[in-house]
Amino acid sequence: MDSHDVMGLALDEARAALETGDVPVGAIVVGADGQIVGRGRNIREATHDPTGHAEVVALRFAAEALGRWRLEDCTLVVTLEPCTMCAGAIVQSRIRTLVFGAYDEKAGAVGSLWDVVRDRRLNHRPEVIGGVRAEESAALLRDFFDRI
Repeated sequence: MDSHDVMGLALDEARAALETGDVPVGAIVVGADGQIVGRGRNIREATHDPTGHAEVVALRFAAEALGRWRLEDCTLVVTLEPCTMCAGAIVQSRIRTLVFGAYDEKAGAVGSLWDVVRDRRLNHRPEVIGGVRAEESAALLRDFFDRI
């Protein structure tokens, strides 16, 4: 399954976040064998958890499924450019590759405002592929914010 197809699954997760009034962001973690090992969507509203971002949720599920916190052979696919908290979690989990959809000019920490994941001072820097199905991801977010 290529990153375009996996982004489709992340978009499905993002749409599911709408059911709880959460900002529609979804994430998928793919293991070394190409199997999905973690899924997540924003759950801050649903759980009243400030760390309930799609990336953190997906990373937690992946770590539990694999029985380890080091996810160095995994790829994280997320519909929106990660924020500083999520970028930090990506570095800490040792994700090999980060794929994201829409850029986030207001809070993005993978190039838009900051570039946490590629900071040479840190001990781990994942490969980054941005802009995958960006317009679909951005449209979902625009529609959400236009309605509130």
